[in-house]
Amino acid sequence: MKQNVTVIGGGVIGLTTAYALVREGLSVDLIEARDSLASATSFANGGQLSYRYVAPLADAGVPWQALGWMLQGDSPLRLRLRLDPAQWRWLMAFVLACRSSVNRRNSEQLLALALESQVTLERWREDDGLGDFAWRRNGKLVAFRSERAFAHGRERLLDPLSQRVLDATELNALEPALADAPFVGGVLTPDEEVADCHRFCERLAERLRASGQCRFLLGKAVTRLDTQQNQVVSLQRGDERVDVQRLVLCAGHRSAALALPGLRLPVYPLKGYSLTAPISMAHRAPEVSITDYERKIVYARLDRQLRVAAMVDIVGFDESVDARRLASMRRLARETLPDAADYGQAVEWAGMRPATPTGVPIIGSTAYRNLWLNLGHGALGFTLACGSAQRLARMMG
Repeated sequence: MKQNVTVIGGGVIGLTTAYALVREGLSVDLIEARDSLASATSFANGGQLSYRYVAPLADAGVPWQALGWMLQGDSPLRLRLRLDPAQWRWLMAFVLACRSSVNRRNSEQLLALALESQVTLERWREDDGLGDFAWRRNGKLVAFRSERAFAHGRERLLDPLSQRVLDATELNALEPALADAPFVGGVLTPDEEVADCHRFCERLAERLRASGQCRFLLGKAVTRLDTQQNQVVSLQRGDERVDVQRLVLCAGHRSAALALPGLRLPVYPLKGYSLTAPISMAHRAPEVSITDYERKIVYARLDRQLRVAAMVDIVGFDESVDARRLASMRRLARETLPDAADYGQAVEWAGMRPATPTGVPIIGSTAYRNLWLNLGHGALGFTLACGSAQRLARMMG
């Protein structure tokens, strides 16, 4: 009898996990609380597959820098303290991780996982012919507004053999859309990629349905896990009980609500925002992906749309769109790349990115014999998804 795996979570992490398991010959039941797949955090993220830019947010000096940010009107980070023990525990663990030695160690782990993810996605695209999801290897440019920040960027190249340091003249020659932008220089990494995460999830779902090895259970949230003799035997989904052979928890920041006795999941949501603006023939949209280093805003062209993404809000579990944050981001985008897209027609989005304090996701087994985890990817969910799924499938095999 074929082994069955139940996956909780229908975003990019859950779908890539299901896909990797089906490729290994397993059958999968994928459970998603919403009526549609990839309609929350995976719907409109930044679009950049930044495999070599994976340093965690937790680093030396970040808490003090964050205090300075929060005094700015357009701060890339906002913190709203709540009477929530989970938030306080997460923040304390985050502060403890803000050391250079810890950051280096975690960055090495993330880089290894990211490069594995790039190889895995390439294999899936070529071997399986996943179809179009606006994927391109267009390179990533980290652009600097000040000479001081530019000097810092030159000193901390991730891959000096392949990365190029560009002054303002070279920057404009590389990307004409930056002709009027206020950047003094940048660092180009040619092998970075972009893609539409939601369309990627749709392609995976199509292949999973066609495989005959994956069943989708949508529209009801899992409210309880039932255990016997140190393993999960069933779960409660609305008024329905579902038997479990093996279980993988990929429910993002909602996973913590399903944690079993003795299993603490240090995951908390970091809200991010994006604008998806249409590009017409009259616009000058950048072909290369751009990260505005000082303002912490990313720009990625996805076919005839420009995805603009930014902000980290540590404000609890409120998933609503904050109009002021989006207005601020729209204004900054217009100041930086005024002719890149029609910002007035942009589709607005907010998503809850499930993050661990260290920035390193939780992938692997638990003290429960048949329970596995794949969660806590923060802002790197799309970048790390394929590698995380392949690594977990290998562990489970």
